[in-house]
Amino acid sequence: MSLETFDYQVRDRSGKVLRGRIDAQSPAAVAAKLKGMGYAPVSIAKANHGLNRELSIPGFGQRVKLKDLAISARQFATMINSGLSLLRALSILAEQTDNPKLAEVYAEVRLAVEQGCSLSQAFGQHPKVFPPLMVNMVKAGETGGFLDEVLLQLALNFEAEVKLRSKIKSAMTYPVVVFAFAVLALTAMLIFIVPVFADMFSQLGGQLPLPTRILVMMSDGLKTLLPFLIVLLIVAMILWRRYKNHPKVRNVVDPMKLKAPIFGKLFTKVAISRFARNLGTMVHSGVPILQALDVVSDTTGNVVLTRAIVDVENSVRRGESLAAPLAQHKVFPPMVVQMMAVGEDTGSLDAMLSKISDFYDAEVEATTEALTSLIEPLMIAVVGGIVGAMIIALYMPIFKIYDLVQ
Repeated sequence: MSLETFDYQVRDRSGKVLRGRIDAQSPAAVAAKLKGMGYAPVSIAKANHGLNRELSIPGFGQRVKLKDLAISARQFATMINSGLSLLRALSILAEQTDNPKLAEVYAEVRLAVEQGCSLSQAFGQHPKVFPPLMVNMVKAGETGGFLDEVLLQLALNFEAEVKLRSKIKSAMTYPVVVFAFAVLALTAMLIFIVPVFADMFSQLGGQLPLPTRILVMMSDGLKTLLPFLIVLLIVAMILWRRYKNHPKVRNVVDPMKLKAPIFGKLFTKVAISRFARNLGTMVHSGVPILQALDVVSDTTGNVVLTRAIVDVENSVRRGESLAAPLAQHKVFPPMVVQMMAVGEDTGSLDAMLSKISDFYDAEVEATTEALTSLIEPLMIAVVGGIVGAMIIALYMPIFKIYDLVQ
């Protein structure tokens, strides 16, 4: 008989009502399992069935953000370090976590641990919530008996990643917003303002200047093509959301990111910082180097670095050095290669990787500030130039109106 998923409500020994989800063969099996754990079943129903069916709109569901994981990991580490039992800590997280989705997942993790799973196994049952980095580090912490230290390292790692992402957003937000408003303003001028001038000029007769004729042609063309452009934009956004992580798409887009004229250096520094921080955190937490490299290769966010890390992993499997294969990939600067080589020789690889990560975090911050100060006047000049050219093109015929009237 196949397993089915059931939603349940139970009362614990203190009379508090708890909710959760469990896999079993039948409602009777669910009730027996819950009674065996010391709970009094209140209700049991099939999940996603009838009135229990969950309604979700693609793209609008509750997501677990990295910031939520960072906060919960720090709380988890504090509770474990204070001597609370694992089950009690998971219960508190399920009750106090602000994100409803994450709270539900922690309740399911607690139930899995009660049923005999290790914490890392329970986390591994939710790959969309807990990244492989977290699962593998928790597994190392369970094995070595330093789970609280691992959770604290995870919290620091996630907090650094959140800070890094906020820096990137701060650098990208201004140009994107200015560009969007510029496109909307220019579109409004071409659709609503230019036709008014065109009608006025046609009534006066005469030959319009070339810039004005080009502007009128652009206005007529945009009014015809605008619905198709909107549909094309929507389709492109849908296709991008669906296929942006496809290997064929990433093989084309990721190298272009690193070679982009203005933002290429920023993307490169972000990728190196993420690689160094994740690998250093896992090595420091006692994760075997091959396992750490395998996990980190999936967390770099760029296929170029992923290929380089796979080469490193193959080199280590053959008993060779860790740093030598990196020198063959131009994406890694000589400083990174040399520092990793020194760390490998001295047995302080995790400390060197931490220094590399800190250095490139500072570089990212400096680069974002430089880009912001560069892009602001550049965008103003470009947008002002386009608007000014349109105004000049519109007013050039006005200077000839007197001659046309005569």
